[in-house]
Amino acid sequence: MELNFNNTETAFKSKTNRDLKRALWLFRSLASPRLVRIATWMTNTALRLKVPVNWLIKPTIYRHFVGGETLEECAGTVARHKEFNVCSILDYSVEGSHDEKSMQETLLETLKSIRNAAGETGIPFAVFKPTAFAVPELFNNAEPGRPLEGQMENEYYRFRSRVNVLCNEAFKLDVPLMIDAEDSWYQHLVDDTTEEMMRRYNREKAIVFNTLQMYRHDRIQFLKDSIANAREGNYFLGVKLVRGAYMEKERERAKAKGYPSPIHPDKAATDAAFDEAIRISLDNSDIVSVFCGSHNETSNLLMAQEILKRELPVNDNRFWFAQLYGMSDHISFNLANSGFNVAKYVPYGPVKNVMPYLFRRAEENTSIAGQTSRELRLLKTEIGRRNSTR
Repeated sequence: MELNFNNTETAFKSKTNRDLKRALWLFRSLASPRLVRIATWMTNTALRLKVPVNWLIKPTIYRHFVGGETLEECAGTVARHKEFNVCSILDYSVEGSHDEKSMQETLLETLKSIRNAAGETGIPFAVFKPTAFAVPELFNNAEPGRPLEGQMENEYYRFRSRVNVLCNEAFKLDVPLMIDAEDSWYQHLVDDTTEEMMRRYNREKAIVFNTLQMYRHDRIQFLKDSIANAREGNYFLGVKLVRGAYMEKERERAKAKGYPSPIHPDKAATDAAFDEAIRISLDNSDIVSVFCGSHNETSNLLMAQEILKRELPVNDNRFWFAQLYGMSDHISFNLANSGFNVAKYVPYGPVKNVMPYLFRRAEENTSIAGQTSRELRLLKTEIGRRNSTR
């Protein structure tokens, strides 16, 4: 089998000509750091002054990177992906206050997303962000090796209780549930809680998945230890591999507080660690389910080739690939066209509440070398191909 990520006909077969032209305009805009900075400032100012911005945001950047305001609004995107053997993972991407009312609302919405996934074959996973279910003080006061005390210990138990509610629902409905990664200085709380949930709910297969940010230089050893713990504890391990999302923040904090940076010194080391984690996971596929969350062509190709080399079924439910909605369709749709399990990560939520997510997508496409230029090149190629076949 030969994968060709440059096959734009397959990559964009779910898109109309109008969709392609809109995407081309958007990525051309994102190619300008100055324009992105100005647009971000203006949007933040408008939101602060309560000036309506939905009319501008929703038909443009929101429409490209977000599935809709509600689960129901995302149904069309899920159905469209499903036509081309691409699944969807609906991620409630609301960010904001962490008061009891907000946490309860987010808990109920996440439970709703799990139940929604249980009734739709095109939604193979549910997902949540751990910081949505704890007061900020818990994570701000967390340090590896230092036990929580007093009120913070109580807050940790409440956090674990909320996570358990979600994992129990996922277990009952047989919906794999991914727990996102967080900043390194309190990730140990998330790791400990996730391992506890795996011991409880992953007895027959991987239901609960932990997320490993492979730009951390300790994650390969962590993966090996997690596999050893799963074998010893007789449970299955679910891992989602990502490169990482907080590099500058991590390095700045390490420098300010005078401890060694937890991040690899360069991209090459991160890439090597990510690819090693793929091989280690597949070497232990008798108990490990691995979810490759990456926009890196080399890593996706590597995992596909390693699955084939080991003569494992390409559609084995233990192995998944995923990219964000609105990005890297050339990877997603070409992998799916070759029979691999693929899902698009589809954020959803009210426009004003998902603005932090959209700002990160804009910044990422502006700052990551080659990201926007790659999208532009592929879009132009497909538009040219379609024009030439008229």
